[in-house]
Amino acid sequence: MTKNFSIKEFNCKCGCEMPDDVRKNVEILAKNLQIVRDILDEPINISSAYRCEAHNKDIGGVSNSQHILGKASDLVVKNLSTDKVYTALDRLMDGKFISQGGLGKYNTFTHYDIRGHEARW
Repeated sequence: MTKNFSIKEFNCKCGCEMPDDVRKNVEILAKNLQIVRDILDEPINISSAYRCEAHNKDIGGVSNSQHILGKASDLVVKNLSTDKVYTALDRLMDGKFISQGGLGKYNTFTHYDIRGHEARW
């Protein structure tokens, strides 16, 4: 899909087939993450991206999760803390380098989504 990201990194962990409309969202998400990767100059590991409704429910995800739409990723950036990743993504969205969306900081990963409006937690 991009220089550093393949579709398999965005597939649902349950192994189901990704719907075409979701794949279109994933392609946009991947392009945004490629920009992040290029600017930060560090590898990005995607721990979770697209989730079908059943898998999302199984892992305790919220029913209106952006993951279900293929618009979200939980990621870890090599050599950067979640604090630094959060700050970097927030600045990239503010500067309009990447799409505006949701940004969440967790202990072991950072959530980024392309919902189209600002959401922070």
